[in-house]
Amino acid sequence: MSWGTELWDQFDSLDKHTQWGIDFLERYAKFVKERIEIEQNYAKQLRNLVKKYCPKRSSKDEEPRFTSCIAFFNILNELNDYAGQREVVAEEMAHRVYGELMRYAHDLKTERKMHLQEGRKAQQYLDMCWKQMDNSKKKFERECREAEKAQQSYERLDNDTNATKADVEKAKQQLNLRTHMADENKNEYAAQLQNFNGEQHKHFYVVIPQIYKQLQEMDERRTIKLSECYRGFADSERKVIPIISKCLEGMILAAKSVDERRDSQMVVDSFKSGFEPPGDFPFEDYSQHIYRTISDGTISASKQESGKMDAKTTVGKAKGKLWLFGKKPKPQSPPLTPTSLFTSSTPNGSQFLTFSIEPVHYCMNEIKTGKPRIPSFRSLKRGWSVKMGPALEDFSHLPPEQRRKKLQQRIDELNRELQKESDQKDALNKMKDVYEKNPQMGDPGSLQPKLAETMNNIDRLRMEIHKNEAWLSEVEGKAGGRGDRRHSGDINHLVTQGRESPEGSYTDDANQEVRGPPQQQGHHSEFDDEFEDDDPLPAIGHCKAIYPFDGHNEGTLAMKEGEVLYIIEEDKGDGWTRARRQNGEEGYVPTSYIDVTLEKNSKGS
Repeated sequence: MSWGTELWDQFDSLDKHTQWGIDFLERYAKFVKERIEIEQNYAKQLRNLVKKYCPKRSSKDEEPRFTSCIAFFNILNELNDYAGQREVVAEEMAHRVYGELMRYAHDLKTERKMHLQEGRKAQQYLDMCWKQMDNSKKKFERECREAEKAQQSYERLDNDTNATKADVEKAKQQLNLRTHMADENKNEYAAQLQNFNGEQHKHFYVVIPQIYKQLQEMDERRTIKLSECYRGFADSERKVIPIISKCLEGMILAAKSVDERRDSQMVVDSFKSGFEPPGDFPFEDYSQHIYRTISDGTISASKQESGKMDAKTTVGKAKGKLWLFGKKPKPQSPPLTPTSLFTSSTPNGSQFLTFSIEPVHYCMNEIKTGKPRIPSFRSLKRGWSVKMGPALEDFSHLPPEQRRKKLQQRIDELNRELQKESDQKDALNKMKDVYEKNPQMGDPGSLQPKLAETMNNIDRLRMEIHKNEAWLSEVEGKAGGRGDRRHSGDINHLVTQGRESPEGSYTDDANQEVRGPPQQQGHHSEFDDEFEDDDPLPAIGHCKAIYPFDGHNEGTLAMKEGEVLYIIEEDKGDGWTRARRQNGEEGYVPTSYIDVTLEKNSKGS
């Protein structure tokens, strides 16, 4: 099947068909271009999406630690790689499909134009031959008619008797001339006809089939090129499928790597303070002598004085239990209980303490109106939702466990920097030795400033490491020293005048977060003079101040870091310990601020 033999007379149709083929090729190229733009925009949007949700690595504290976060960021990385593969698809299509199509379309237009020009030239040559043949034919026809007229004129004169011989002779010459010209035109017409027939045969059987064959081959190559582009279009996508599959497998592996137990452990490691929860609050029984007082009903005046002496001793033992902050901060002055005590005698001469009616009402009033000492949940947040104070260099604003971790991290970083500086010093020394052995390579003195700077950096880093190790040893020593007693400091942190407690509790409102010693009630001042001369409580141990304490609140005792005090009353679970200086000044100090050592034979006195 050939266009030259089958479509010898369809030159215009083939012209239109080949033009349609090129238009279709360009249309498909436009489709590929739009697909490339879609892929590029898709990849760009994916990268912007990844960039939007990727963490900004401004500091190490913001780095993802939880497995769920790490898995999400791994998915983002895989998605970023997936976007890269979409860009590869776009580049492959642009280079292998679109670019090739545009180049081939340009070549195809040039080739088609050349073949059509050849066909038109052949057609024009055939038309010229036909015109020559037609002109010779018309000329031959005209000469034949002129010869026929000349013959008729000669015959008419020859038969006319009146015609002269000269006229007859002239008509005969004219006839011979026309006959000769007719014969020449006949020969020319025959030659032109033969030439035209030959050119026509050559045109329709040689030239046109050849041109149409070239057009056919061109159109078939166009079809083949489209097929190759279709295949390349699909191959561009298929080549990245293995990598895209790996990206999807990476996402699945990231999803499988999520470990809820590990995340929970990270929460514990991140926010563990190192303190122990507070113990139970003791029951303060204010009604233990009510029924005894009511049943007795009489007071022995004769033994009141001796009963008063016994009451002093009893008060000295029980005042810490009945009223925690009942003593004013006066030297050698024991705190008063919130009740007025007096004694009563029994028939057998024994004495016991009783309460008056007014103190009973006072105790009941305290029970009804007093605020329960419930630990504030905000104080347990350790700086989560409250405003953080300025971070200290030794991390003393953090709980012990967090402080230890931060110090350990800093020590590790400093050790890495120290190792780097040491390597640099060794390299500079080696270079200096080379320069000394080979002066032409460089001046050894030029390395001296850099060596001095490196040595200064090494000394500075060693000092920093030593300082941080001292802080770390202090934290670990405190944690070990306080491991044998109950910590109640993470509930009752004392923060006065915007000061940070060593355990890292923060507050904006001192009335909400700070629970210092309560002020003495005004109507108890009448008992101050009564017990002014009481004997001081015996010391049951000693303590060393770990942190300084201002002691601005009434009933508290100021202390300096490292100061040694006597313990006269243990912490009852409220976060306060009663202590005494050597000069006799007494008061309450935060239990979390001191390192307590109790005497074995006096503990629990």
